[in-house]
Amino acid sequence: MKRKDLLKILSKNGCILLRNGAKHDIYHNPNKGTTQPIPRHNEINEMLAKKILKDLT
Repeated sequence: MKRKDLLKILSKNGCILLRNGAKHDIYHNPNKGTTQPIPRHNEINEMLAKKILKDLT
């Protein structure tokens, strides 16, 4: 999955960027109270993308 597509889905579900790290960006869903690191690769593995979406949405 493309990183920008994943970020679009996260923003539509109310996730916000908390901070930028060296190799990951930290996103938080205030409605659910969960936080996940998002890698800064152009392509994100499908299994990892599904886990991120499951945890944050």
